[in-house]
Amino acid sequence: MIALTRRYAFPAAHALRHPSFSEAQNRRVYGKCANPGGHGHDYGIEVTVAGPVDARAGRLIDPDLLDEIFEENIGSRFSHRLLNDDPIFQERVPTAENFAEVIYAGLAEPVAERSTARVVGVRIVETRRNSFSYGDYGNRG
Repeated sequence: MIALTRRYAFPAAHALRHPSFSEAQNRRVYGKCANPGGHGHDYGIEVTVAGPVDARAGRLIDPDLLDEIFEENIGSRFSHRLLNDDPIFQERVPTAENFAEVIYAGLAEPVAERSTARVVGVRIVETRRNSFSYGDYGNRG
């Protein structure tokens, strides 16, 4: 088995607020990130796929196909948007941890349907100091 990690980037904004928390609770839990107006990030996203190498093509997956799948399912949906406005974040706070899980789930089926690869991990670089990993490959820090 071999793995490929492809990097993507786009800006998006979020406000870290739980709907059942009071204003004081939101401020206590999320600090300045609880600002109702939200704040933005230039997210760096790494998608790792793994599987067998196609003997004829000599590749795990065509990188252009992975780019197409990413854009169709993630980029066009979340880039330049307020994450809180997306229906998937109506029931969960759009933290980077939750965002990584959402991206993983949003790519797993289309990648499997259109290739022999499978998504094994998503890493989000939110700031210079914060990155978050979700998936089968563990924390690659």
